[in-house]
Amino acid sequence: MTNKDTIKKQIRQVLTDKYQADGLDFNVNYPPLPEMGDYATNVALVIGKELRKNPLTIANELMNNLGKNKMWNKVTVAKPGFVNFFLNQNWLTAQLGIILKQGKKYGNSNEGKGKTVVIDYSAPNIAKKMHVGHLRSTVIGAAICNLHKFLGYKVIGDNHLGDWGTQFGKLIFQYKKIYGETIKKNITVEEMEKLYLDFHQEAKERPEMEAVARKELKKLQDHEKFNYRLWQLFYRVSMTEFKKVYDLLGVKFETWHGESFYHKMLPGVIAEALKKGVAEKSQGALIVNLEKYGLPPLLIKKTDGAYLYSTSDLATIKYRHEKYSPTKNLYVVADQQCLYFEQLFKTSELLGYHDKEEMMHIKFGLILGKGGKKMSTREGEVADLMEIINEGIEKAKVRIKIKNKNLSKIELEKTAKIIALGAIKYNDLSQNRLTDIIFDWDKMLNFESGSAPYLQYTYVRVKSIFKKSKDQKIKRSNYKLLKEQAEIKLMKDLINFPEAVRAAAEEYKPNIVALHLDKLAADFHSYYEQVPILKADEKIRRARLDLIRAVAQVIKIGLELLGVKTPEKM
Repeated sequence: MTNKDTIKKQIRQVLTDKYQADGLDFNVNYPPLPEMGDYATNVALVIGKELRKNPLTIANELMNNLGKNKMWNKVTVAKPGFVNFFLNQNWLTAQLGIILKQGKKYGNSNEGKGKTVVIDYSAPNIAKKMHVGHLRSTVIGAAICNLHKFLGYKVIGDNHLGDWGTQFGKLIFQYKKIYGETIKKNITVEEMEKLYLDFHQEAKERPEMEAVARKELKKLQDHEKFNYRLWQLFYRVSMTEFKKVYDLLGVKFETWHGESFYHKMLPGVIAEALKKGVAEKSQGALIVNLEKYGLPPLLIKKTDGAYLYSTSDLATIKYRHEKYSPTKNLYVVADQQCLYFEQLFKTSELLGYHDKEEMMHIKFGLILGKGGKKMSTREGEVADLMEIINEGIEKAKVRIKIKNKNLSKIELEKTAKIIALGAIKYNDLSQNRLTDIIFDWDKMLNFESGSAPYLQYTYVRVKSIFKKSKDQKIKRSNYKLLKEQAEIKLMKDLINFPEAVRAAAEEYKPNIVALHLDKLAADFHSYYEQVPILKADEKIRRARLDLIRAVAQVIKIGLELLGVKTPEKM
């Protein structure tokens, strides 16, 4: 239970006892200014409107009842009826012991117990390299998985690979043109991608190639022997390369169900859509007419009988509903697909493929180059993700050598990898997923506020303080000795961490955790500069060491939720 939950529970008890008012929806928020309190609620305004009473009168009655709780130093009222709460310092400092005792579990909960969340993310295409455009779905999806697991949900992270789509007809056509019907066992992903790009270049001059490619796709979907064997080769080679990238990123999936997994279900989807009157024929194709819902029609079967992404996605929703009975079915996909997901979810609803589960498109913006230009995929201009990671590792080595020349070669390699991967992930996750982000190494590898290296450095700095101290183990400390304003500020950051975790999960915005960690780190550095720790008298030193121990603990937990590791040296 977070502090906001505790406040709401206190308020609801008074509402029940004094006003017989249950089930009212009200907010508990952080006031914009410290002098306005640590928490504030609009509950008096809500009750006032409901009961047609003066909100200020209700606010004062709530203040008198709630102010007796040991959690509060005082409770005040502000016009037109806000109730403000100021934390009691003794209560606040007592939380430090609880935080340290909970250790790496601090901030977690069992609120998701018994609930399943399916998260569809990453989803690269077979026969293509993973590029920078796949990064956002992968790291955002992984962070959302981590957040939900931390809150007790059963999480099914599904890598819904693009392994059965239109591109394979084009790829197979181009392959046969060069190699005929011979299986080239040593083919690479780079070669496959070149075949695909070459097809598009040639098709500009010879548009009739598109029709031939569609025929090759239909042969594949019908399991014609050579096309299917060739597809299996493309799949095996691609998966080997994908897993190298995922291993580096530290990303794991519960399932890898690509489009091909659902292929056998597609005739059933079409039959069901026709039987239920959801689909209709249109110029030889099958569509779902969504006009009355303000949406364009959704094509689910082509005139040549070939299926589409939409057909496969409908089968996917049905399978997940029957297999997992999820509370949430989340799709972490770029915002360019907004309209498509509206069509898909509405069609699924009409077919009865999902029931009460929340169907959500977790959209995000683009990754742009340093100049702010959109990266094109079709012309082969997007940077290879593995090359980007390796470039980041080399750049991190240069930065680390400036900071610490005493690291061994092995330590340097290990630390550089942690910092580079952390920088790549945090650059994305520290920003609102709805906005476009700039890929800028100078900013990402900066050791200043707003970067992963800054938080990693903060963690290492705290650890270095303990190395200089004889107080290596947690001892019983008198936390009431922590009275400095900078200490109070740090403790408030610490107790608000669980609320940041929950908000990040509920809003599907990992940047809420990132921003909280950045504030915690900044407040720690300010504290470290203002207040002596190792030179303080023994009792206060032990209390202050416990305080910064909790800071390191929360930074580590928060970064792990974002998929970022913490090094021991920098």
